[in-house]
Amino acid sequence: MPTPTAVEIVLSREERAQLESWERRRTSAQALAERSRIVLAAAEGLKNTEIAERLGVGREMVTKWRNRFAEQRLDGLCDEPRPGQPRKITDEKVEEVITKTLESAPRDATHWSTRSMAKEVGLSQTAISEIWRAFGLQPHRQGSWKLSKDPLFIEKVRDVVGLYMNPPERAVVLCVDEKSQIQALDRTAPILPLMPGVPERATHDYKRHGTSSLYAALDLCTGKVIGRLHSRHRAQEFKKFLQTIENEVPADLDVHLVLDNSSTHKTPEIKLHFTPTSSSWMNLVERWFAELTNKKLRRSAHTSVRQLNTDIRAWIETWNENPRPYVWTKTADQILESIAHYCGRINHSGH
Repeated sequence: MPTPTAVEIVLSREERAQLESWERRRTSAQALAERSRIVLAAAEGLKNTEIAERLGVGREMVTKWRNRFAEQRLDGLCDEPRPGQPRKITDEKVEEVITKTLESAPRDATHWSTRSMAKEVGLSQTAISEIWRAFGLQPHRQGSWKLSKDPLFIEKVRDVVGLYMNPPERAVVLCVDEKSQIQALDRTAPILPLMPGVPERATHDYKRHGTSSLYAALDLCTGKVIGRLHSRHRAQEFKKFLQTIENEVPADLDVHLVLDNSSTHKTPEIKLHFTPTSSSWMNLVERWFAELTNKKLRRSAHTSVRQLNTDIRAWIETWNENPRPYVWTKTADQILESIAHYCGRINHSGH
């Protein structure tokens, strides 16, 4: 059983050199690098709570790897062997695969495949797949990320999240945005229906029949949506939508609008709450737009803009018969701490 006080860590010269080597290899396995940072920090005499705060990890994780190192030294930081047939691939070969995967690329491609890596290191494709799966490596996949450069980012986060977490009394909070350029698309051949053992099938080819722009306001408390469709996407259409909101909200209630920084939203007549630049994830109506796309637009076919608009209006009416409000749970401080931690990870990536 772990002792109530953190076990003291004293490193030999060889152990420190190896830990620093693992820590510096920022493009290699992040789990091993993070464990090395924990032990190096422990060797400085820091408490587990202090290490957790410095590295942005849980205290339980710090305790686990500190105690594991104290018991097993460097071997304790590597993943424990699993039961079964003894491994035929050496640790050195596994390290070679991981290093090449993370720190190099083949001459004829942007990333390694199991076939190209197997040829490069002299292993089977199955062995490469197992190594990649064990270390969570997926060279064929690429994600994307974006951080806001808004100079007022913190102030806007606190403003918007404050409305979500503590809505003002005698007021309505509406999340407003537009889904522009919704295309009325019709397939060039009929959609083949779903059958046992066969999914619904549609042609890749389609005909365009014009576009429509949906302006929507999601009520934070009730989940109901005020929606209007327009053929164009300009400031004057947005002003018309604001008038629609004014007509539908009871006169005795104040109105707070959460919206992005689109130029069509810069109107002096109303006090607005802007989300930070490049932070559309903070506007809850974007989540509703995703439902509209996934449940109605993505697999539908329309031969005209009028038919498209009719379908969207019907979907909004159906939604409002049983609206489901989205509940915001993270505080502004939690969001800012999470972003700070992510920025720290980016800095440690070597880019």
